[in-house]
Amino acid sequence: MESSIELTPAAPRDLSNIVALVRAAYSPYVERIGREPAPMGADYGAAIASGHVVVARRVSGRTPPVTGSSATQGEVLGLIVTEAFADHLLIENIAVSPEAQGFGVGGILLEHAYAEARSLGLPEVRLYTNAKMTENLNYYPRRGFVEVERRHESGFDRVYFARSVAE
Repeated sequence: MESSIELTPAAPRDLSNIVALVRAAYSPYVERIGREPAPMGADYGAAIASGHVVVARRVSGRTPPVTGSSATQGEVLGLIVTEAFADHLLIENIAVSPEAQGFGVGGILLEHAYAEARSLGLPEVRLYTNAKMTENLNYYPRRGFVEVERRHESGFDRVYFARSVAE
């Protein structure tokens, strides 16, 4: 799988694909949460311009198999938005195209975040998710994250996680 995925900094030409991917990835949660999740309203143009967005692109074949005739080389399969702070790297958003979920794209993006944190000399990666995104509450602990806090913030019930990046 990894041989068919390449991580690259997002470019302005990726903006419409990123917005579409985020909308597709998060739209199943709108009804559950009662409103659009925060990532659906983020300013990805600004995030791209600041260098905070990395995309996972298809570089060969049809792995992961994506339905439809639009599955092409260079296709954006996922993205991660990070920001470095003095004591941690924050994953502001990680999203994978619904058609590519379950093929390891999210894991590749998380590994990128761990490597980024280590390269910056930061001891941990942090992220948060909506409490109603119950799939995430199971996903992140399986990848070494520990729940550290829950709070109501910006109209959302958020669950915060942290993971050491020590090798």
